[in-house]
Amino acid sequence: MGMGIDVGGTNQDYSYLFQGLAGGGTNLNYLSDYASIKNGSYGKLLKSYYGSVGASEKAASQKKTGTNGVLEKILEEKKYPKVSKETQQANSKLTSGISTLANTVSTLQDASLYSASEDGTSAADKVVSAVKNYVSQYNDVISAAKDSTLTGKTSHVASMMRSTEANAAKLAEIGVTLNRDGTLQINEGKLKTVDLSKVQDLFSKDDVTSYGSTVKARLGFASASSGAVSSAKTKEEDTTASAGAAALKEDLEKLTSASLFERVTGEDGRERYDVEKLFAAVKSFVGNYNSMLDGAGSSGNSGVIANLARIREKTAQNKEALGKFGIGVDENGKLSLDGEAFRKSDMSQLQQFFQEFGPSIATNVSLVNYYMTTQANSSSGYTASGAYNAQEGFRYDVTQ
Repeated sequence: MGMGIDVGGTNQDYSYLFQGLAGGGTNLNYLSDYASIKNGSYGKLLKSYYGSVGASEKAASQKKTGTNGVLEKILEEKKYPKVSKETQQANSKLTSGISTLANTVSTLQDASLYSASEDGTSAADKVVSAVKNYVSQYNDVISAAKDSTLTGKTSHVASMMRSTEANAAKLAEIGVTLNRDGTLQINEGKLKTVDLSKVQDLFSKDDVTSYGSTVKARLGFASASSGAVSSAKTKEEDTTASAGAAALKEDLEKLTSASLFERVTGEDGRERYDVEKLFAAVKSFVGNYNSMLDGAGSSGNSGVIANLARIREKTAQNKEALGKFGIGVDENGKLSLDGEAFRKSDMSQLQQFFQEFGPSIATNVSLVNYYMTTQANSSSGYTASGAYNAQEGFRYDVTQ
């Protein structure tokens, strides 16, 4: 008989037990061994595995169902791996820390923070306190993320860290410096002397490209993520998000085509743009753009995250130009469309705008679709040991 399992001194998991059944093939040796176990040939092995059995009925039951119990246990452990108490605590701290940090960012974006309170507290004192809270809570999130198994959340934390690195110079101007391990350090003395408008601009909610708005968006995605998502759920979500990205790509191709902007002759004999046709195309663009953000926003795929960030940044940079056509951009990066304002806008300028803007974001939209479809880059931003995985030029290494 053929089933020999050497477990001496090895650390391998149980996946090799199922290799013969993968891909629709049949492993006859495995089936033979399975039959031998089922008919009682490996009774001693089963008895040893389950321990001493007192009652004969219990022994008979184990002969019939024991092997299936082993396989079910293996599958259950592979699907829901056990985590240590320390890891559970890190997961809990990460989840609560993300929420707390997001609230502090909201405080730093509130205009009332930058004026004295009725109780006599100065604006400077309030800002110093809020920034100190931000630095402390930011570091708590980083610390928890390094020990967490919630890869969906840690991927967005990693993206937040890249945003911090990109704004390191501006943070330094207000007395907040970036350490090599990715944490922040505050110089309270310098912060107290800083022009408060610098802090307000850095965290501005009116500018979707500001440091504060970017961090809040990352935290929003992290909060929405369920953490370690099952492969079946991930596949379903990725299919939906991929469809949204594919539809948006089609919208962009239409909006950059000359045929969409062909003029039609009216009853008065004058040529003009088909405004309703253009409105329908832009409305579809806005809808699919927002759908893509909703569908892909909670992805743990770093390729998706990086390209969504570029799309949001490019859109934010063109906020004023989009506004000329009645297309608004809110603080979360989502679009809205004012039909009346759109119909009053210059359609020749609309054509010129999308000929320049369309191809630029179409590249990133295609990459979102690619990563969602293939899962070609599923890095969470952290290594198995908990070290931060430097990506996209991030120069800080926690292992040093």
